[in-house]
Amino acid sequence: MPLFKNKVWGGNKIKTLGFDYDPLPNCGELWALSSVEGNESIVSNGFLAENTINEVLEIYMGDIVGERNYARFGNQFPLLIKLIDTCDKLSIQVHPDDALAQQRGMDNGKTEMWYIIEAEKGATIVDGFQADTTPEKYQEQLQQGKLESLLHEEQAQNGDVFFIPAGRVHALGKGLLLAEIQQTSDCTYRIYDYNRPDTNGKLRELHTEQALDAIDFSALRDGKTHYTYQPNRTILLEECPYFSTNLITLQPENGERTKAIRKDFHTLDSFVVYLCVEGLAAVKTLENVCPIHAGECVLVPAVADEVELFSEGPAKLLEIYLDPATYKDMKLPERNEMDWIAEFVKE
Repeated sequence: MPLFKNKVWGGNKIKTLGFDYDPLPNCGELWALSSVEGNESIVSNGFLAENTINEVLEIYMGDIVGERNYARFGNQFPLLIKLIDTCDKLSIQVHPDDALAQQRGMDNGKTEMWYIIEAEKGATIVDGFQADTTPEKYQEQLQQGKLESLLHEEQAQNGDVFFIPAGRVHALGKGLLLAEIQQTSDCTYRIYDYNRPDTNGKLRELHTEQALDAIDFSALRDGKTHYTYQPNRTILLEECPYFSTNLITLQPENGERTKAIRKDFHTLDSFVVYLCVEGLAAVKTLENVCPIHAGECVLVPAVADEVELFSEGPAKLLEIYLDPATYKDMKLPERNEMDWIAEFVKE
């Protein structure tokens, strides 16, 4: 079940996908899958219906996320998956990496990616700096209200993909509907917000000092992920130690129903999430069939070795998972041994 977030910059495109978020005046963010404390997703069907994702993880552990992923993340689902609708531009911001976040008492930093579902004409995003920048020059321009002159801006179109690693200054422009896949973290350092008041008429808090140590001041020439579109194939969009994301376009041929795409996950020690970003599709696994429309997702547990995907008409799915092979050389956070034991024995 999705969670809806009213935002000062939010629009109403998510309602056109068939979601009802009344009484909110807008929906800037739809959280499709979340284990963030106080914002846990609730299972909507099956024998686990009405349980939160956290409760399911506590009971089924590695059967849900994979054994190595569970050893790394415990009872926290490692990803936060959203839809975002921008009726106005978002604040310029940056996220810390894991090392800085943990140094400051947080579980982890935030690396994310965007898949543009719909972009109005002229829509743009900010990702990084136009040229290598020093902290001194950055602070000078920020104080003079000229930060935007340093930033790298790109046009956004339907189907574009942008990878935003922790440390990269970034912002979404107005007129965008997109899917965001990110580490489970709600840590954002807001750098500049155009002197815009919030819904209570007050200026939103800025995190000028906290952001300094998080920022990567190097230049970015091209932040788009370039891929070749192919119908009825699995196309890799992004792969990193925090998530892997594929695009699957279900496209009927010769007027016939799409043939089922069969996926074999015997060797993948991970959950798989299917997020529908266009049309209507169905996911079959463990003898269950789950229809989903744009904005809805299905969580396939790690114990499911096979999946079938099909649709009556054109549809697009993001296939998202966390392959332990992508982080095998990472230095993982140390666990307190007693906390580790408690995770397995608590009721």
